[in-house]
Amino acid sequence: MSESYTPLGDPDERAFVPPLPTAIDRARRVLAEKAQANIHDQDEMIRAAVGLHYVLRDLLAALDAERGAA
Repeated sequence: MSESYTPLGDPDERAFVPPLPTAIDRARRVLAEKAQANIHDQDEMIRAAVGLHYVLRDLLAALDAERGAA
């Protein structure tokens, strides 16, 4: 059974791409923060997933920009 949903956003739609060092620092910071989340708390897991989603998108966009692919 398929449910209708709205995606978090268009991964190709970027208003700002951070510099690579900034994206790496932020990814490390958020990863360390989210590692402390309680795996038994559904709300914390959702917040962790969303937070990691956004830093991963920024990190990949920064890597693409660094390589000249953006």
